[in-house]
Amino acid sequence: MDTVFKAPIIQPMIHKAKALHDRVRNLNPQLQLFLAGVGLMAIASGIFETTLNNFLNDTFALGADARGFLEFPRELPGFLTALFVGLLFFLPETLIAALSAFALGAGMLGIALWGTNWSVMLVFLTLWSVGVHLIMPVRSSISMDLAEVNRKGRRLGQIQGAGIAAGIIGCGLVWLILWKNPANYSLIFIIGGAAAMLAGFFFLAMRLPGHHLKRPKFIWRREYSLYYTLSFFFGARKQIFLTFAPWVLVKIFNQPATIFAQLYIVASLLGIALQPMLGKAIDRFGERRVLMLDAVGVALVCAGYGTAHLLGQPRLALWILYACMVGDQLLFGTGMARDTYLSKIVLKPEHLNPTLSLGVTINHAVSMSIPAVGGLMWEYWGHGTVFAGAAGIALLMLFVAARLKVPASVRN
Repeated sequence: MDTVFKAPIIQPMIHKAKALHDRVRNLNPQLQLFLAGVGLMAIASGIFETTLNNFLNDTFALGADARGFLEFPRELPGFLTALFVGLLFFLPETLIAALSAFALGAGMLGIALWGTNWSVMLVFLTLWSVGVHLIMPVRSSISMDLAEVNRKGRRLGQIQGAGIAAGIIGCGLVWLILWKNPANYSLIFIIGGAAAMLAGFFFLAMRLPGHHLKRPKFIWRREYSLYYTLSFFFGARKQIFLTFAPWVLVKIFNQPATIFAQLYIVASLLGIALQPMLGKAIDRFGERRVLMLDAVGVALVCAGYGTAHLLGQPRLALWILYACMVGDQLLFGTGMARDTYLSKIVLKPEHLNPTLSLGVTINHAVSMSIPAVGGLMWEYWGHGTVFAGAAGIALLMLFVAARLKVPASVRN
């Protein structure tokens, strides 16, 4: 019986594991280092993003309005991303990635040790945010630099898929640790902070000679206006979901952090397969169609978040919200279409990173104010109005995405 069991089940798993090991071993050494750093950062993110809302609620008992206003200092470093990257224009992007990892790790460790004090928590949350936002444009830029000319979408999808797979580890740790001790936030924040610190050393070990060392400090070009507009609307859409979607489950349905860990694991398992497929879809069908599909998906998710409570059946409403949260996480992956679109229309290669950085700044200009407005709307008119507004933003995203055009010389 052991032989029968091993042959059809164990042996194929062993062969797949060996094939994956051989494939990773044969990768470009710089890509190996980058994947290791991205994976460790994903573990830290998986830990922090699944627990932040519960930590804030359990530690400070915030209302929706206070939770919304908290996003201003948390998102301010994102607004300043273009300034940060401009000031660091003389550094290799791999070094900027390392600095961002160290900032993120230090922020998590600080919250783990001293986060029960509101003012101190804000300082370390802001430091964490610096790390999160500083790496955003750099990660996309390095990923595309490690790709072949017509396979940038595929490379972005592969790297995001690897990051999602690593994020499952972080979510699993949250589930395991908080299942036994629901309030043990310090331990999981320490683990996440240590993972981010280790990621910084992998980024430091990378060597990409001349990679955008002569990039300009700041870029604003009329030719990139649709990218700027997409970044603006993405900032509004993103922050509504990051702030208020979990808050619906925490405040209205009293869901613990372990539920968020489980939902992120489900989304991650689906994302491992979906992210590379999205990358291939971008390369095959183009950014316009992918981003239009994303806008339609966002509108449907808004409808779920805003109306599930009206069904009068809490259990069914919960499952709808679970599905919306998983679907929303998967839709975030379509954002790489904005980056590949920009990579195809830039007038000069050295424009890519500064423009990606400006895109992060633009989307955070709106994401700093939207949560405060959304929090007040929640308090006065209920959470359904917040997601009705988000649905309107999705329709505007659909209109803008429909106008995207890629020069014929770079179409796949």
